[in-house]
Amino acid sequence: MTTPDEWALREEVTEYETPWYDGGYDLLEQPDGSEKRYYWASLPPAVVVVARIDASVLESVTNGETSGDQLLFVEQYRPTIRETHLELPAGIVEDGESYTHAAARELEEETGFKPTSTALLQEYAVATGVLRHDRGVVYAEGLEPGERELDNNEFLEVKTVPIETAIERAREQPANDSTLTSLLLAKEDGLI
Repeated sequence: MTTPDEWALREEVTEYETPWYDGGYDLLEQPDGSEKRYYWASLPPAVVVVARIDASVLESVTNGETSGDQLLFVEQYRPTIRETHLELPAGIVEDGESYTHAAARELEEETGFKPTSTALLQEYAVATGVLRHDRGVVYAEGLEPGERELDNNEFLEVKTVPIETAIERAREQPANDSTLTSLLLAKEDGLI
């Protein structure tokens, strides 16, 4: 196994900058002495929220019956891949924010519910072969009605899914990594 000391950075080049991410490459001297460009995209950290809503709270805002506690999802069209996905609420972590603070803010902005309790389940690097991007998964509960405030590029429909079928539903196509990973982490931790 090679160590980081065996890789010499010769040059780091940012080829383009966008409002969403930067892209470029690093020119590295590899352990065998050869040089190679490794391309990357750099994105700000993001958070995904596994939000449990009590049946009583859900009934009070929908004036209806529910079959127990649910998880909040959002359904949205993803122009990049031209598909509509059912996803957990998520968003960018702003400068100076913790994952838990960002989760509470994003959850309220996207769904109109604010949590009374949040816990960071996991922080991890995403697609390490091409991305410079970290993600946090936060569990939120004790949800109360708040103020929904969508960004100008968010066209979301709030959905609820029974806890016991959430993973099965998330596995239906089209499926996405952030929702599946987050639900599996919450299940592993005994939260869903």
